[in-house]
Amino acid sequence: MELWDLYTKDRDRTNQTIIRGTKLPEGLYHVVVHLCLFNSKGEMLIQQRQPFKEGWPNMWDITVGGSAVSGDSSWKAVERETKEELGLELDFSDLRPALTVSFHDGFDDMYVYTKDIDLNDLKLQEEEVQAVKWADKDEILKMLEEGVFIPYHKALIELLFYLKDHEGAHTGKDSTAAR
Repeated sequence: MELWDLYTKDRDRTNQTIIRGTKLPEGLYHVVVHLCLFNSKGEMLIQQRQPFKEGWPNMWDITVGGSAVSGDSSWKAVERETKEELGLELDFSDLRPALTVSFHDGFDDMYVYTKDIDLNDLKLQEEEVQAVKWADKDEILKMLEEGVFIPYHKALIELLFYLKDHEGAHTGKDSTAAR
């Protein structure tokens, strides 16, 4: 049984939990996390979901994704999911989400991280992941068109590839002045 913490629309934790799969009360939300792991060639590590996985079986997805469980911070959830799905231990304690996308039931914190990983060193979670590979932006966009990649917005995939090399929302030279 997986418990999720519930949040207000302002992302304040309510000290209430809900069992995964239960309809969320009106006006309350939960946190989902995703990791987009890139290598030094600019390719994203993508995973193929198991054929028996509920929701998008056999489809390709970005590196890691899952729900924060009760007590998890966002970065702890992405660390846990990365360890569970790929057997990869990374420290995200100093990493903030590159962006957060609101959806009907919650907040999706998307992390972008660059590290060269040997695919042979990964230990894939048999219950969720059947394969992994490195793919560039054009390959992922083609997979989206072919219907073999989870149907993210094309613009989101393009933005994630952009965010691997850029921070913030501004392009002007004053975008880092406040740091």
